[in-house]
Amino acid sequence: MKQKLNIDTWARKEHFNFFKNFEEPFYGVVVNIDCTEAYRSAKANGLSFFWYYMHKSLTAVNTLEPFKYRIYGEEVFLYDQINAGPTIGRANGTFGFSYVYYHPSFDEFIIGANKEVERVQSTTTLFAENLNDDIVHYSALPWIDFTSLSHARSFSFQDSCPKISFGKMTENGGKLTMPVSIHVHHALIDGFHVGQYVDLFQQLMNERL
Repeated sequence: MKQKLNIDTWARKEHFNFFKNFEEPFYGVVVNIDCTEAYRSAKANGLSFFWYYMHKSLTAVNTLEPFKYRIYGEEVFLYDQINAGPTIGRANGTFGFSYVYYHPSFDEFIIGANKEVERVQSTTTLFAENLNDDIVHYSALPWIDFTSLSHARSFSFQDSCPKISFGKMTENGGKLTMPVSIHVHHALIDGFHVGQYVDLFQQLMNERL
């Protein structure tokens, strides 16, 4: 479900009108996230680390209203819930886009995630059956300890979904870190909000099961 935002009373009205017509309204940052506790917790409980941190990220996204805004034409809508649209790899080296519903409970979330992995890996199609904008475009590059990242973009296609990518986990002095790239639409999300996401995601990654 989504509801239309009253842009005229929105504190960011001028910001929205300024950035929405940019040829490239997306901007991005890369940060290093301490995933020591999260990785150990996931492995100790026999959980997929990928889906474990994905759930933490989605929890942060669903806590922060700006990450739930989407642009349709000249209007902005606020979704009640944002889900995950991660890429899922296949044995032949290709991937497919997926759609995984968010649930506050990881136990409930992983049931849907496993079903979607099975669906993608048993097909050859690129796109998920659900093509709604109520998602974050997620991807993982576990082979690369990247320090920057860009995305392929079709500028003729209106897109306002955040894009979050996770890199290779590395160890230094007993501390595990992972680069995370966050790209967002500046008409909807400012650096302040990206900072809120990073802080909350890190906080959730530090929590123990």
